[in-house]
Amino acid sequence: QVQLVESGGGLVQAGGSLRLSCAASGNIFSIDAMGWYRQAPGKQRELVAIVTRGGDTNYKDSVKGRFTISRDNAKNTVSLQMNSLKPEDTAVYYCYANGVRGVRMVGSIDRWGQGTQVTVSS
Repeated sequence: QVQLVESGGGLVQAGGSLRLSCAASGNIFSIDAMGWYRQAPGKQRELVAIVTRGGDTNYKDSVKGRFTISRDNAKNTVSLQMNSLKPEDTAVYYCYANGVRGVRMVGSIDRWGQGTQVTVSS
């Protein structure tokens, strides 16, 4: 059973910083890509940042230069450093793992974390 556990959300003033972390647990052999999505009230879930196993990254335009994604392949973890936060960054942030392969698994699966709230006050 593969699970993603997130931590690090909270309340911060505009201009502040937060760091989100996510750890994948289970009998995992490899994960193709890990990333973060977010969903604000009344809006669709959107990609914030994602990183491949090889280290290639992709960011939502509005967070470029402010957010940095990193991952540790050996530990199956991914982090999102968020600086210069703005009220419009307020959302529930979800960790995402794409192409998870397990030791006794046929094929691959995708997994989502339970979500962590990030609130940026003006």
